[in-house]
Amino acid sequence: MQQRRYVVEDLSVARDAITSGNTALGIEFGSTRIKAVLIGPDQQPLATGGHEWRSKLENGHWTYDLDAVWSGVQAAYAELAAAVREDHGVELTTVGAMGFSAMMHGYLAFDAAGELLVPLRTWQNTSTGKAAGELTQLFQHNIPQRWSIAHLYQAVLNGEAHVGQVAHFTTLAGYVHWKLTGERVLGVGDASGMFPIDVATGQFDTGMIAQFDELVAGRGYGWKLADLLPTVLPAGTQAGALTADGALLLDPTGALQPGIPFAPAEGDAGTGMVATNSVARRTANVSAGTSIFAMVVLEGPLKALHEEIDLVTTPAGDLVGMAHCNNGTIDLSAWVSLFGEVAAALGATVDTNTLFESLYRSALTGDADGGGMLAYNFLAGEHGVGLEAGRPLFVRSPESTFTLANFMRTHLFASLGALRVGMDVLLKDEGVQLDSMFAHGGLFKTKGVAQGFLAAAMDTPVSVGDLAGEGGAWGMALLASFLRAGGGDLTGWLADEVFAGAEVETMEPVPADVAGFDTFMERFRAGLAIERAAVDGLN
Repeated sequence: MQQRRYVVEDLSVARDAITSGNTALGIEFGSTRIKAVLIGPDQQPLATGGHEWRSKLENGHWTYDLDAVWSGVQAAYAELAAAVREDHGVELTTVGAMGFSAMMHGYLAFDAAGELLVPLRTWQNTSTGKAAGELTQLFQHNIPQRWSIAHLYQAVLNGEAHVGQVAHFTTLAGYVHWKLTGERVLGVGDASGMFPIDVATGQFDTGMIAQFDELVAGRGYGWKLADLLPTVLPAGTQAGALTADGALLLDPTGALQPGIPFAPAEGDAGTGMVATNSVARRTANVSAGTSIFAMVVLEGPLKALHEEIDLVTTPAGDLVGMAHCNNGTIDLSAWVSLFGEVAAALGATVDTNTLFESLYRSALTGDADGGGMLAYNFLAGEHGVGLEAGRPLFVRSPESTFTLANFMRTHLFASLGALRVGMDVLLKDEGVQLDSMFAHGGLFKTKGVAQGFLAAAMDTPVSVGDLAGEGGAWGMALLASFLRAGGGDLTGWLADEVFAGAEVETMEPVPADVAGFDTFMERFRAGLAIERAAVDGLN
């Protein structure tokens, strides 16, 4: 992946900001890339760095090696430091504040000596169904399979030996923060993917903690849940400082100096909200990558329990309804790659960007409903539609209009199908009101295609722009900058200091496309029996 370079017109201003520490650094561990972004006093990027990595399936669990965590973040930081040196002519030795974010949820458990008890279990795992179901009924609060507490309780149900040795557990972002600062704390947004948050207090729900303790009381573990969980902090609160050991862990060259203040570690959903200015009530953002999810900031609690909706919080602690789908754009990208192979076999040379844009744009000329065809992008299970496992599937009948335009339109629709199921719960069943929806991620890079389809799927105006150009890592850098600014009202600070005058392009839903997507969704829901049969038949 080619690195973006940032060279400001007045080089002396950038140099002064970097050497004086009038900057903020955000680093995010995504599913496939670790990314670092350094921003200046205008909140815009000065330099970036990155490192590719991948999860692996080990002993039935999706995981990343912790050695890869540190080699990866060191590589991303080294690339950023090199960009500072090359573009601005100075050495990076300090920043004004910094923070880390990562894929939400998951499970990292440690004993009293700080030793890892079992390999990291990531959000990709769908092996905690029994635990999630029991806890959902106990709390009358949806507990998704990805949540840390579901992983812990599933280990209890499995009789795993390590459970009795757990001294504390956390998320990936919380782990990195702990190793660099010595503080076992976590931002409220990421914490809300570990265990339910009481939004009135901004802390873990003490009543539910008591229920959990009673649930496992007879197993003789010798711990109470509250003792295992990290301390919860809102955005704008200092969450420790970089230690001398932490500085060397991040930058083995020794150039980076300790003492840098840390913002609370956050999850990628929260940093995505910050990066799209979607932390105010009645706003939403949709992120489409390896997974696809929508975050809707609510005005109050939902009227009923919905297992399709995760209840999490913004980094400031406001309640969010999250429609999360495990399956995003991977299957769609696989089809695009296949067409690239066809072009290569015919002797044509087509660069990847042109290939994606051409195929995506072809979908605009398809029939409104995709020509009567159906696709499922489920490589993994999809809880929102009741699937514990998935199989990518493309189906057409003799009456379907089988054209390239309809084929691409159907697969673009399919990438939004499970998301629509969850959003119907919020927008139709619960009557949640939205003032704005912002879309970001690779699916929306081709102008006016997926953006328009999302507007049709949600029957809501959808905006895109350069707001989230550097994604969640920039969002984390903004949270570090917010800490430097003294905290306060995150919504107001973002509006006044970051996004004032930002240019966005908004697409209104087209009635014919809305009707077409509704027709596709009728097939999507009815055809789930075919998907289940494919899963069962190929197991």
